[in-house]
Amino acid sequence: MEGDQATPRKPLNFGEQRERVSHWYDPAIYRQAIGEGRFKTGREMLQAIVDGELPPPPIAATLGYRAAEFGDGEATFTMVPTESHYSPLGMVHGGVFATLLDTSMACAIHTRLPINVPYTTVELKVNYVRPMKIETGEVRCSGKVVHLGRSTAIAEGRILDGRDRLIAHATTTCLILDPISG
Repeated sequence: MEGDQATPRKPLNFGEQRERVSHWYDPAIYRQAIGEGRFKTGREMLQAIVDGELPPPPIAATLGYRAAEFGDGEATFTMVPTESHYSPLGMVHGGVFATLLDTSMACAIHTRLPINVPYTTVELKVNYVRPMKIETGEVRCSGKVVHLGRSTAIAEGRILDGRDRLIAHATTTCLILDPISG
């Protein structure tokens, strides 16, 4: 109908704005530690993060997860969901799940590589089983190497809640790159 104009909607009262502050260290410290020859394997470097010899990476500070333990071809991280992780639907955004899974699986691969061998995620497949909310409490995300070849590696990951219920599982393929010299 001509001349009809939609009535503008009045914004909702947003309430008080909340904030989450994160602090991180210059990520160049990892390259420096590698260059100094402090570590021979990815596992040694990752363990140094758990032991407090190296700081957590910036993404861990941003999302609020932490390294828990590393084994041969295995990596576990923990996280307590907060509302800063929420989507508009009132639950943790799937991208947070994906980042946590990508981290655990890639770090599991990293534990099996020499320190000078970089890698990158080529494919990530995530299956979401149940929602994660504040009420979920601390979650554990573990990654495990399924295959480690010369050019590719495959890992699987799982996020479990405090009652060992599956929240999400995933697989990844990582491309193993040429060693960094010097």
